[in-house]
Amino acid sequence: MFSKACEYGIKATLHIAKQTNAGGRCSVKDIAQAIASPEAFTAKILQSLAKGKIVTSIKGANGGYVLDAEKQKNVTLLEIVTAIDGPKIYSGCGLGLHQCNENKPCPIHHEFKAIRANLKEMLENTSILKLSLGLAEGLTHLKI
Repeated sequence: MFSKACEYGIKATLHIAKQTNAGGRCSVKDIAQAIASPEAFTAKILQSLAKGKIVTSIKGANGGYVLDAEKQKNVTLLEIVTAIDGPKIYSGCGLGLHQCNENKPCPIHHEFKAIRANLKEMLENTSILKLSLGLAEGLTHLKI
């Protein structure tokens, strides 16, 4: 449902939150290894996340990426998805048709419309803090 970049973006954000909560900063290399993503691709994703003010990039020898507690509480999955994939996930056709709407629906339009609405609600109501707590408690993981 999400693009590969978006999947990596969510994983990267959660990894950064976990490391920040442990008192550290994350390098691109560290993040790429933690989420099993190519380093150059991870760097591009992190640029989008920083530009979207989701994560903070700190320059210099002791630099890296961080995600402070306030942002963890306020940033939702919706913001990450929008920063990386844009809003198309909330309006695109389930079959990828260019012309799919209420007047000219594709075969799965009405069913997919309900799924999109549920997905948007979940993304709007899920904070990074909520997800990072599961990681910290060992209830969830980012890499198998």
